[in-house]
Amino acid sequence: MAWPRLTRVSPSADDSSFVPYVAHAEFRAGLPHGRYRVVVDPARARPYILHRTKATLVAIALIGCGAAAALAGQGWVGGSLVAVGIVASRVVRHQAPRIVLHLALHDATVYEEVTTSGVMEVRAHEAPT
Repeated sequence: MAWPRLTRVSPSADDSSFVPYVAHAEFRAGLPHGRYRVVVDPARARPYILHRTKATLVAIALIGCGAAAALAGQGWVGGSLVAVGIVASRVVRHQAPRIVLHLALHDATVYEEVTTSGVMEVRAHEAPT
């Protein structure tokens, strides 16, 4: 199954392809067939995903454990834990739009949250002429 390509554009209010409401079951069935175009706002997706996955909390815990291990004499272990904490946080921030699409595709509650809050917008796909 080929995943749809995310479009990183700011949503426009006067776009005629905007669909006011699509049920989750219809969205889930129509997206793989190309019936809808998904627009994810990266600026809104990052804080949503960081809050939803608690990535900041995990990163702080990893960095803290790494610092404690380094101070206890385990330099390589501590340094690698700090590096994993920093890299994991940045990867989650960078991949936030894709994570939003994945979560919205598999969970109806997340789909309702992101579509009503403006994180994700569903548009009808125009057939090529």
